[in-house]
Amino acid sequence: MNPRSFDLNLLRVFDAIYLERGISRAAERLHLSQPAVSNALARLRERVQDPLFERGAEGMVPTPRAKTMAEPIRQALDLIDQGLRTRHEFDYSRSTRSFVIAVEDYGENIILPRFLNWLAQVAPGIRITIRPEPGTQLREELRAGQVDLALDYFVLGMDDFRNHCVMTDTLLSLARHEHPDIAERLSLDAFLKARHVALIPRSKTMPMIDLALAKRGLQRHIAVQVPHFQSMPVIVQGTNMLCSLPKRMAMLYADHFGLQPYVLPLRIPRFPVYLIWHQSADGDMAHRWLREALIDLCQRL
Repeated sequence: MNPRSFDLNLLRVFDAIYLERGISRAAERLHLSQPAVSNALARLRERVQDPLFERGAEGMVPTPRAKTMAEPIRQALDLIDQGLRTRHEFDYSRSTRSFVIAVEDYGENIILPRFLNWLAQVAPGIRITIRPEPGTQLREELRAGQVDLALDYFVLGMDDFRNHCVMTDTLLSLARHEHPDIAERLSLDAFLKARHVALIPRSKTMPMIDLALAKRGLQRHIAVQVPHFQSMPVIVQGTNMLCSLPKRMAMLYADHFGLQPYVLPLRIPRFPVYLIWHQSADGDMAHRWLREALIDLCQRL
């Protein structure tokens, strides 16, 4: 395959299908028609001599070849996009500035690996320290400049804080393959019958799943509560329990732990992820460069 004659737009189509696991959703992400995306996929399949995606019960399932291609393609697209968009008021390539970013396990799994990989290539001298607390618990540290940025599901509702929605996500359930009570799709009966691994509540508000069930007079059986999302797939892998977690994390864990993802049998609203900083950092060009780069990346995940 000659890279000089390769259409890079095919890689964007591949990345969108891999992330969305569907032609129609990929078309919406790319603002293209479904026939255009299908045609691009057919051309890419011909170039790499591999089907790349096969239809399954829950959408387009990547082949082993597609899984090996996914991360290098994402990294290449990141470099291209950032090279076109990046401002030059701050000399990031020579900087040795240190930043502190607060993220919980969603950001730690989904956002940071890709962002830090890109950062190591374009700004190798910049150092990042990660804080594990939610941004809503770090008001004073953000005000004092001890924490530069925070990723959180909730805004800091004060006039001196900036809250920028960088992405939204929904939920998927995970179960082990050949689960005895689940057929091709996860039914509400099977969902209610199952024992669940759930996250220990991090706020006083009821989790979205339990709120949706409560509105129908229903309740799931939560058998185990854990402090972090990472524990869930390990438990599910060796039991008949179910877990439900953000879609991007669910797809990552499904691939890594060999689990089956399922659409929830409930109407669940999408939830936002916010990037938070204090207004005192607005005029800091290095801070501005970092947050704009992080926003750009999140919007392409």
